[in-house]
Amino acid sequence: MDAYVEKDAVEVSDGGRRPPEDPPKSPPETPGGTRSESKGAGTGSTGTGGTGIMALSLPYQVVVAVALAVVAVFTCVHLAMVFLHVAPSNTLTKRHGQAVDDWIYPEFEQNWKLFAPNPLQTNISVEVRAELATAGGGRRTTGWIDLTAQDIEAVRHNPLPSHSQQNQLRRAVDFYLNTHNDDNRSNGLRGDLSEQYMRRIAMLRLDGLEGSDGRALGPDVRRIQLRTVSRPVPAPRWSTESTRSNPSYRAFPWWGITEADRSAGDGASRTEADR
Repeated sequence: MDAYVEKDAVEVSDGGRRPPEDPPKSPPETPGGTRSESKGAGTGSTGTGGTGIMALSLPYQVVVAVALAVVAVFTCVHLAMVFLHVAPSNTLTKRHGQAVDDWIYPEFEQNWKLFAPNPLQTNISVEVRAELATAGGGRRTTGWIDLTAQDIEAVRHNPLPSHSQQNQLRRAVDFYLNTHNDDNRSNGLRGDLSEQYMRRIAMLRLDGLEGSDGRALGPDVRRIQLRTVSRPVPAPRWSTESTRSNPSYRAFPWWGITEADRSAGDGASRTEADR
């Protein structure tokens, strides 16, 4: 009973009449004086509801798909041909070099190299031998000691090898070769510095080695000689490339050892060659 009374009280105004309801909103007029009407979803619409290629009819979709496939294949083939053209000589370029040239020339000719034209194909190691003073006042010469093999042994199976183990000896040799000509004559002011650096690295290594008498070699060293040994990397079994198998050598001069070379310590590794 009370619910009906409250409902009637809300619906009836002070004058006993219901308040007028808000008139329905009419659609806005367009500039031409006509009223626009909203269209329901899927009614009065002429589009298919898709976007991009899917908005086209099936025949056009096929044409566009085939055109995109052709462009994609052409792009991949062109990039592969350019890559083979600028890459160093390899099995593919030797076998299909004419096809690559026919594709590149003359429209796509390249006059630059993406990679080094002559990548390193040799293993270069550094060896040293020393002239030792004997107890009777004489001299004897040791055999060649492979310093690079020491570094390789220290790096192998080491997850965190030191910078000196990986680069010190290699950078020192590069420093020496860049400051000397083929006759081992210095071609600049840094030639003497590179020789001093090589002597001190060799002495640091010899100090850690023992002679046949169980004593360290370092104190008895009077002169040292270093050399580089270049061993060509053999071609794989499936390649027809022929490579020489004999190593080549480049011997450095004999260098006398001074007390400064013996007492260089760890500071010898911090020179211009490390920069």
